[in-house]
Amino acid sequence: MDAIAVLTESFSRVPLLARRAVEGLTAEQLAWAPAEGANPIAWLVWHLARGQDAQIAQVAGTDQVYASGSWAPRFGLPSDADDTGYGHDEEDVRAVRPESAQTLLDYLAAVHEATLAYLDTLEAADLDRVVDDAWDPPVTLGVRLVSIVDDDVQHAGQAAYVRGLQGA
Repeated sequence: MDAIAVLTESFSRVPLLARRAVEGLTAEQLAWAPAEGANPIAWLVWHLARGQDAQIAQVAGTDQVYASGSWAPRFGLPSDADDTGYGHDEEDVRAVRPESAQTLLDYLAAVHEATLAYLDTLEAADLDRVVDDAWDPPVTLGVRLVSIVDDDVQHAGQAAYVRGLQGA
């Protein structure tokens, strides 16, 4: 298995993990947080999809799925392609109110499709391309892609944990 295939397999696990965390939940269950200041499932899954969407679009040189569709209103949010959840305070977190669990899964599916389309354009040598020289050492495409999928899996795991705390 080559590096692109490993990345494709890794990214392909994220929608399955998210589905297990949100499937069958009500809007109230999606919005429930286990403690003050903790992130609810709705925000965790929205944020993992938003982060993947924004970062893949940046390295691919394409538009974000979020910006090219009418996704923001479906999450109760104003349209803002820069809003990925980074830096959200408690009020911002609570504002993420998807229409349903299926809305979260549909958005993530669209992001996943865009991610796979981008990965299909890559060759192993592309992974060594520097995409961010603000760090020491500079961040390569391969490192960025691993970072994205790592963040996604962590948030999906957090969402599954919150679901478990609900007894759902």
